[in-house]
Amino acid sequence: MRITYMQSMLLAISLLALAACNNPSPDKMENGKVAGTSAGQNGSGDSTDITWDSTAPAGMKELRIPSTGSLLQGFIYTPNGKEPHPTLLMLHGFPGNEKNLDLAQAVRKHGWNVVYFDYRGSWGSQGSFSFRHCVEDVSNVVAFCKQHADSLHIDTSRIALFGHSMGGWVCLQALRRLPELTKGFACSTWDLMPGFTKAAREGQLEKVEKDRGQYFVLNQSGKALVEAVLQDTSYHDLSGHAAALRDKKIFMLDEHDHNRGLADSIRAYNKAGFQYEVWKTDHPFTNKRQALIREVIEFLDK
Repeated sequence: MRITYMQSMLLAISLLALAACNNPSPDKMENGKVAGTSAGQNGSGDSTDITWDSTAPAGMKELRIPSTGSLLQGFIYTPNGKEPHPTLLMLHGFPGNEKNLDLAQAVRKHGWNVVYFDYRGSWGSQGSFSFRHCVEDVSNVVAFCKQHADSLHIDTSRIALFGHSMGGWVCLQALRRLPELTKGFACSTWDLMPGFTKAAREGQLEKVEKDRGQYFVLNQSGKALVEAVLQDTSYHDLSGHAAALRDKKIFMLDEHDHNRGLADSIRAYNKAGFQYEVWKTDHPFTNKRQALIREVIEFLDK
């Protein structure tokens, strides 16, 4: 069959395109691997699926976690394998619309368990909501993980925290109270006490209390939430407890520089490894999801 000049040119272009796909240029490579690819469950924000282990496949289990007389609604993403896995606890914000479950799925794919739960008084969990209760709930979830380590395949020596917004505050507070936890990623931390004390000085408490009370998923008034913080500032102040985080590996990531003072306070004492970055994005990191996933997984691997 005779091939025309135009047909030969199209064939050549197709072959060049195929070669480019199979031989990516250096700017498409990361550490000798094609960017965005991985094998098995060791994913870091890539688009490949998990290859199930036929004897112990990845999955999901619903959890009812006791916390000081109440039950927390939660679940665990489990990776392939029956061996004990490192475990990441996801700490959502206030009220917690951004749950970061894309991150949770990627971390599970990387070989970690991921436990998500709702604090007391929020999103169907029993009990009364308060910021202090959120921190206590983390302690109770850690205790639950230890109690059920065998059935949930949890390596209790490798439990880490990821917190977003108010969850970032909860993450740092829980780290200083739980000596067995050594690693936490605080994303867009809401350092709540400075804002509340500023509102009190400027006579804006009524507005703040009204704003906080609009979150109908929480069975607590905005006034009660704010008063609890102002009546116990020593507990709720993060900067005042920076020294207690000296032995913790911490990554603080923000979309603004409002927490720079807090970050400087923690860095001044920290000996284990502290990192602080500000990215150009919004509060839920809408345009930085894959970058966030990569950063968290790299931090967990350290």
